[in-house]
Amino acid sequence: MDYSKIPPVNTLLECSEFKPLTEQYGWTLTRNCLRRVLDLKRKGFGSLQPNDLTPGTLAEQTLLDIAASLKCSLKRVINATGTVLHTNLGRAPMARAALDAVIEVATGYCNLEMNLDSGLRGHRTEGINQTVAVLTGAEAAMAVNNNAGAVLLALTALAAGKEVIVSRGELIEIGGGFRIPEVIESGGAILKEVGTTNRTHLRDYVAALSDETGLIMKTSTSNYAILGFTAEVPIAELIELGARHSIPVLYDLGSGNFYNNEDAGWYSPVVPDLIEMGVDIVTFSGDKLLGGPQAGIIAGRKKWLDKIVTHPLTRALRLDKMTLAALDATLKLYLQPELVRERIPCLQALCESADTLQIRADVIANALKSNLPGSIELHVESDRAAVGGGSLPLTELPTWAVILRSSSIGATMIAEMLRRSEPPVITRIRKDAVVMDVRTISEPDVRDCIRSVIRALNGHPGGTAL
Repeated sequence: MDYSKIPPVNTLLECSEFKPLTEQYGWTLTRNCLRRVLDLKRKGFGSLQPNDLTPGTLAEQTLLDIAASLKCSLKRVINATGTVLHTNLGRAPMARAALDAVIEVATGYCNLEMNLDSGLRGHRTEGINQTVAVLTGAEAAMAVNNNAGAVLLALTALAAGKEVIVSRGELIEIGGGFRIPEVIESGGAILKEVGTTNRTHLRDYVAALSDETGLIMKTSTSNYAILGFTAEVPIAELIELGARHSIPVLYDLGSGNFYNNEDAGWYSPVVPDLIEMGVDIVTFSGDKLLGGPQAGIIAGRKKWLDKIVTHPLTRALRLDKMTLAALDATLKLYLQPELVRERIPCLQALCESADTLQIRADVIANALKSNLPGSIELHVESDRAAVGGGSLPLTELPTWAVILRSSSIGATMIAEMLRRSEPPVITRIRKDAVVMDVRTISEPDVRDCIRSVIRALNGHPGGTAL
């Protein structure tokens, strides 16, 4: 195709059709988007022929490209996977109180590093440190940008140049390929493995102790489980061993939890219980079971926290004002434990009863039945949901799901159409069916979910003949 007759970009931008665009969006953005439109046309994308590439049609295409360029790459989605702490979907949704706190500090100035009583410079996480200490009973606490950062900081501050004793059964790899041995090495410490993959005993730790030991480390195998002929040393025994030899014990809990939730069908080690046992340092995430923003929290004995908080790496891992506000607001909700489940979205999702979920699934299914093409079959059935986010790998929660099948297209295509709807609906595929698990479709999301599914499945080529 001959595009030689199309005027140069700067000439096109002088045309009256482009004047509204340059006035509203600026010359630079309009020019860059027009160049991209022309480049795509030259490569054969789109249906416009050279003779159709008038200033008017090009202005229309440029406006669409401008809109796409200005659209935030992150968007709200409806989680219909049933996985409550879905790492790919941002893990824990935050409480309304956290969002309000972010807006308040982000749209103006705040006392990020100022003590309002003295008027002097303060510490940015002082308020959070105090709240965590109150909630856990720890002598001291601090927060950094994520739990991997918390572990790295603690290792670097307490064990650089020293040996860190870890069970071979706990040398975990977390998401993104990051491995505990590599984190230990990055912190300047020396890994000393003890035991075997499936069985480690207290005598293994005792035999590994030496003058070079800087830390005893226990990691929570929160994203997998070893079953069968197994043995591990309880944290209480490691705490006693460390105290006897004046060696700090670090427990990388991964997913922090403040209360026992066995009545809801799941259990995770409780941070206050660990502090009461006497663990020296415990680290855990802010955006998993805690239900807040991405953060890493370190709590424990003041003598060790003082070394950690003053280490130079602390500044590189510090939290920004918006994350601090969200984390602070989330932690404050835990000061009223009787209300926390209904105020923190992920805890509400993890604790909802199967009866409530069945009602929600029926509401969604009934709304869809009369509005979908005849080739779509759907029904409601009981299912099992996962916690996700590297938390409680063996825990499955009872749930209910809306199951979609089509006689004309496959489940993969249906799932893709739902992902492309607005807002996107993210589902699971099981065999030849699409599974919409309602445990992660919150009550406020039900209406949008229904509308999005109807739009997606009626918008397939062929319309209602899908």
